[in-house]
Amino acid sequence: MLDYCIRAAGPDDLDGARAVMLDTVYRDFRTGYVPRWHGDIIDPAAAYLAPARHTLLVALDPADGEVVATAALDSRGPAHPPNPRELAERYPSGGTAQVRRVYVRPAHRRRGLARHLVAELLGFAAADGGYRAVYLHTDPTVPGAEAFWRSLGKVVHDERDDPHGGQVVHFELAMER
Repeated sequence: MLDYCIRAAGPDDLDGARAVMLDTVYRDFRTGYVPRWHGDIIDPAAAYLAPARHTLLVALDPADGEVVATAALDSRGPAHPPNPRELAERYPSGGTAQVRRVYVRPAHRRRGLARHLVAELLGFAAADGGYRAVYLHTDPTVPGAEAFWRSLGKVVHDERDDPHGGQVVHFELAMER
């Protein structure tokens, strides 16, 4: 990993973080901005900076200080619907740290940034003391996403195996204690 600056985002980082997130949902996910899924992207201060148990991390390019990667964590477990009921029950809000928005600009991928950001999030969750589990979900059609998360955690539910279909893979990550 190059000499990136990784830190908790502050107000001056929000425009850059929002740009990384929006570029990702348009380019990689090809969904564009969907308000019911991406409201936190539009107002990351309310979603991640204001609540004490939430965080938004950014990685800054050492050359120009531009935000080139993000990673967030909040205390909202997976909601049912759209997620399976058993996941909402297993990972309730308040006791679950949900990893969100681990996005790296294409020119900065394959340098260990995402892995380092996730390690920082896991440390944050452990230091909080109130989280019992760390949960996330990913879209396996995004190149590299499923393999990356399988290298860090365990699959707790794969919607591709459901009788009604689905494409989301749900993971649990181990907290550093």
